[in-house]
Amino acid sequence: MMELSGPSQPPAAGGKPKQLVALLHGYGSNGEDLIGLAPFFAQALPEAEFLSPNAPFPCELSPFGFQWFGLEDRSPEMKLGGVRVAAQILEPFLDAELARRGLADRDLALVGFSQGTMMSLHVGPRRANPIGGILGFSGALIAPELLAQETRSKPPVFLVHGMADQVVPFGALAQAESALRNAGVPVETESRPGLVHSIDQVGAEKGALFLRRCFGSTPGATMTSK
Repeated sequence: MMELSGPSQPPAAGGKPKQLVALLHGYGSNGEDLIGLAPFFAQALPEAEFLSPNAPFPCELSPFGFQWFGLEDRSPEMKLGGVRVAAQILEPFLDAELARRGLADRDLALVGFSQGTMMSLHVGPRRANPIGGILGFSGALIAPELLAQETRSKPPVFLVHGMADQVVPFGALAQAESALRNAGVPVETESRPGLVHSIDQVGAEKGALFLRRCFGSTPGATMTSK
């Protein structure tokens, strides 16, 4: 079985982690991209460890990047097949990392951007036990028509999407929200006016507050802009 690896950041508070946050990057990027969010999120989650694995496959269009699945064929069937294959690699990775730290599913959060959000929304609700939460930026739900029948757990979800996104259309937000609600998964959304395919300060701040609520952290932590 293929193993994932990438940069990480230990808990800001020191000691053993009480939560684990997996940062899943987008198509053509790598783990170094999203690990940059860890110092910011750590202000709200000082006892969390952050992992930012490289996706398992070299990107077909970028010699220095990685992909969770290919996009040369963007048909629904190919995207679903791709996300299922990648899930078979991501799931054991998450299980092993939790076990290594003596943590439970409820101590795990998935944070995705673009294709990483697609992976998070596919994997999270299909795990037997609910994870702490899913935070997704600028992504989509692959095969939304299958979610209700394949849902095994219902972790809270928060989706943030730019209204000027020209890579993953803004309409993907409403489609994902509808399918998640139909499957009984609690979901919140944030639409960012004028934002392209990116993460802005407001979205990051609201995402950090969401993660803190997911883990039941005390409200004493404060966040400052980078």
